[in-house]
Amino acid sequence: MGLATVFSRAQVGIHAPLIRVEVHLGPGLPGFGIVGLPETAVRESKDRVRAALDNAGYKRPSWKITTSLAPADLPKEGARFDLPIAIGVLASNGHVECEHLHEWELIGELSLDGELRPVNGCLPAVIEARRSGRKLVVPAANAAEAGLVDGAEVYLAEHVCDVIAALNGQRELQRAEKVAGDEGFRGPDLSDVIGQHRARRALEVCAAGGHNLLFVGPPGTGKTLLASRLPGILPPMNENEALEAAAIASVAGMGLDPANWRQRRFRCPHHTASGVALVGGGSKPRPGEISLAHAGVLFLDELPEYSRHVLEVLREPLESGRIVISRAALQAEFPARFQLIAAMNPCPCGYQGDPSGRCTCTPDQIRRYRDRISGPLLDRIDLQVEVPRQSLNGQEPGEPSSPVRERVMAARRIQTERGQFNAHLDVSGIREHCCLGAKQAQLLETACDRLNLSARAHHRILRVARTIADLDNSGDIELAHLTEAIGYRQLDRNAQ
Repeated sequence: MGLATVFSRAQVGIHAPLIRVEVHLGPGLPGFGIVGLPETAVRESKDRVRAALDNAGYKRPSWKITTSLAPADLPKEGARFDLPIAIGVLASNGHVECEHLHEWELIGELSLDGELRPVNGCLPAVIEARRSGRKLVVPAANAAEAGLVDGAEVYLAEHVCDVIAALNGQRELQRAEKVAGDEGFRGPDLSDVIGQHRARRALEVCAAGGHNLLFVGPPGTGKTLLASRLPGILPPMNENEALEAAAIASVAGMGLDPANWRQRRFRCPHHTASGVALVGGGSKPRPGEISLAHAGVLFLDELPEYSRHVLEVLREPLESGRIVISRAALQAEFPARFQLIAAMNPCPCGYQGDPSGRCTCTPDQIRRYRDRISGPLLDRIDLQVEVPRQSLNGQEPGEPSSPVRERVMAARRIQTERGQFNAHLDVSGIREHCCLGAKQAQLLETACDRLNLSARAHHRILRVARTIADLDNSGDIELAHLTEAIGYRQLDRNAQ
């Protein structure tokens, strides 16, 4: 008889709570039981472990094997517990030394011949292992994720026999190499956008303050082209942002490119996407598009074509920067601090105001089309900018992304010194950093009355004005800054 405890990590959202895998060999009819709320893949571990140990040359104990995954009230899923269960069986039977087991954490799926297969959600386990101070063993196929966390002691194994030999002090496992990643952006450049100076300026303001942006214009005027250039003018992600975004990709099973893991993501879901696809969910909570765009850009093209119900689920994440998915057995939380960039036509046919006069939409049709976007959601979009049709003849190539990015980074450094980006300023932060002179206050009051703006829209105008002032390296919000910010409420003006 014997008892062994092996440490592992579960997956709940992008968190990896500690799991104690306790294996007990006791009297009774030979059998293999797993307790502790295991789902189907975990219950099937006993069959994979049996075959893997047999093929690795280890005789199975003829005792009753009881495996407990603690804490018992946390649902366990996936095949990540195969390796710790196998090591626990061998340790309780004397084939693996137990003296130093408390220093290790193990995760990995076993094939029937004992090879280790990759698991999803490896990166959160690496992050938590660093905090705990233990050494972590992961499958060699997860090497790309294992090297992202600086200071984590992560080792790679290809076969269960490699892990057994390392725990018994017979050989050393290969340590995961640190992956730095490229902070420079290699995507499309803003110089591809010819003309559209007002839209380019709005894109720069959007990047500098972390604001949401809506482009309104006929088909073919460059709305998608402009939106796809936003990641190229955003500052590099800091380590926390990069790790959170990479952890979400790991949990979603997307795979990570070590060279690009610090790049801001650009997600562009189709307008037929469901609410679950957009914000996440499912019987086993998985991240949606808003979380996959964390610290990056979520682009919604043809905004009114999305289901109104789908769009409404964006309202709370846009404010809080996170999404909580609740199920009967557990609650999973995913980060969702993204920049929303949307595009829409001015009317159902798309040609309202076009010089050709080909628009035949009636005022009622236009109103119904725009009413697909609710007022509360529109309130949360800081900049609403018209992108008109224009001639490309004689137009010079636009300013490239590099100098624009430098201006954006300079403005963000000012905001970092304040402690928060302008788009995320709360009411007290607005009072402190968005003070107005008498003329500016009168102008804003008049604009809010004429445009019938809500208090939320009032605050968002102040945040945008603060960003424009930061781009000018101005300590005060001048009249020109506020006027420009008010001018970006395009749909509010058109509604009057």
